Amino acid sequence: MDDAFDKEKIVDCMFDPITSSILAELEDGEKECSYLAQQSSISENDVLDRLSYLIECGFIFKNSNDGKLLLSANSEKLNSIVENSDNFDATISGLEKMDSYLN
Repeated sequence: MDDAFDKEKIVDCMFDPITSSILAELEDGEKECSYLAQQSSISENDVLDRLSYLIECGFIFKNSNDGKLLLSANSEKLNSIVENSDNFDATISGLEKMDSYLN
């Protein structure tokens, strides 16, 4: 696995409550940025801001088709972050952070 990215920052992004809901939408396949914004009740720019590091590191793909901005998840790469034993503690920390937001 390529270590050219900050694993803790990736985990933080993935477990942010709004970003995780966006990622959940992408589990079913490619979606329009406008759809993701509507589902998350944030602007398209906010969607892109929240996903910017994940896009930069190749966890999310950004494409244009007929003037529409499309986003899709690199599921294999996203799953590898959670499954990688080196990241288990960071994942637990991320879950604890998410739990603190919810409480």
